[in-house]
Amino acid sequence: MGEFELIHTYFARHAAKRDDVALGIGDDCALLVPPAGAQLAVSIDTLVEGVHFLPGSDPALIAERLLGAAVSDLAAMAAEPAWFTLALTLPAADSGWLQPFALALAKRAAELKIALVGGDTTRGPLALSAQVHGWVKAGEALTRSGARAGDLVLVSGTLGDSRGGLQALLEKDLSAQTAYLRQRFFRPEPRVALARALRSEASAAIDLSDGLVSDLGHIAAQSGLSARIDLERLPLSAELQAYAGVDKARQWALSGGEDFELCLTVAPDRLDTCREIAAALDLPLTCVGQMQAGSGVSVSLDGRPWNSSAQGYDHFGVLYGEQR
Repeated sequence: MGEFELIHTYFARHAAKRDDVALGIGDDCALLVPPAGAQLAVSIDTLVEGVHFLPGSDPALIAERLLGAAVSDLAAMAAEPAWFTLALTLPAADSGWLQPFALALAKRAAELKIALVGGDTTRGPLALSAQVHGWVKAGEALTRSGARAGDLVLVSGTLGDSRGGLQALLEKDLSAQTAYLRQRFFRPEPRVALARALRSEASAAIDLSDGLVSDLGHIAAQSGLSARIDLERLPLSAELQAYAGVDKARQWALSGGEDFELCLTVAPDRLDTCREIAAALDLPLTCVGQMQAGSGVSVSLDGRPWNSSAQGYDHFGVLYGEQR
């Protein structure tokens, strides 16, 4: 099967139609029509076999993980997902791999309301990149640099689950007891609706891809502040605590990464409003710390300093926390 036949057979025929796509798959470029008065939000995510997922992983699950992780970056800036392009590096044009991948990708794209508009294919070790495009009204994007001293640090959902799911996969534990954790690893849920609902309440935001300590550190650095995390407040799922125990669950919540939950900063007097908004979306929203003067990120347990080497994941770090 040739490259263009592959694109038509597995991707062009499944691409969703949108009124803001003037020209989609099949030409040198896509032609897109963003709304008047909007700013484009663009991000790209890459998954590499053996780095982001284990060899032999289900291609349908890889598709869900790729798109969920990429769209999470749009959510972090309160952007509305619109379009994405896909770059595939494949060892071979294997229909047994491509068919379930393409179908799962199309289904997940429809759920996330984002349309495939182009991409590229080439031969080589398995790697996948999704460049996502969205839009946000000018001046309304959430960024990492708006936090203020005294702001509370909030996180959505529960933390550490994805790292627990990865551990279960590494240990080949496919039992019913680890099903929830494995799902959290393969099927991240971008918090698009929550971010858009909170964009007028939050001062800064980031999605948790590299771990709470590392990602909150980006907000602190770009806002010219420090941050404190209260370890006892971390939201941990019952499934993760049963699987790993409280101490390991806390460690993974701080540094495991790839939960793709939102981390936001808000003024203390807006906390109740933010919780009401999250509750209306049936999402937990937990206060886990506070922004302060200074620099860096500290962790405390019951008001006392808690020493942790947890920093987060870095592809090129030599000694950078707990590497995956």
